[in-house]
Amino acid sequence: MSTEQPQDDDDDLRYFVRIGQTDLDGTKSVERSLAGMNGIGRRTARIIAEEAGVDRTATFGRLDEDDIESVVEAVENYADEVPEWLTNHRKEYFSGETTHETGNDLSMARRRDLNRMQMIDSYKGVRHKRGQKVRGQRTKSTGRTEGTIGVNVEEIKEAAAEEAEADE
Repeated sequence: MSTEQPQDDDDDLRYFVRIGQTDLDGTKSVERSLAGMNGIGRRTARIIAEEAGVDRTATFGRLDEDDIESVVEAVENYADEVPEWLTNHRKEYFSGETTHETGNDLSMARRRDLNRMQMIDSYKGVRHKRGQKVRGQRTKSTGRTEGTIGVNVEEIKEAAAEEAEADE
């Protein structure tokens, strides 16, 4: 059994903190719960906590409403505050803008980019269509989806057993 005493101030703990369309775990630290959001990794979460003026090791669900609002604002304005190379969606094809997508917006932007590459039959689009490696990796020895290529001993034993039964 644990020797820790249960904390009595669980009344002010928010178990879920909603940012955008994502529910974040309020029992974890600010950095770890932000890293659970699509489009935000550990480094980005650390930068966001620093921008919001919040201790990154503090429990996210125990923060005041003002602190949570500052974190939400920092997530929304992340692309404006950091250099372009630190964002995840640079130079969008139609508008040329640089944004940092999070949550469902990230998956939609990725899907839209893949569909555009496939429609214009670019090299990357053709590789995506075929399900092959896209970024120049080896394909001769890795990435095979057909399973084992060698001899399957179990099938040979089963076939031998069936032949023995048929002979009897």
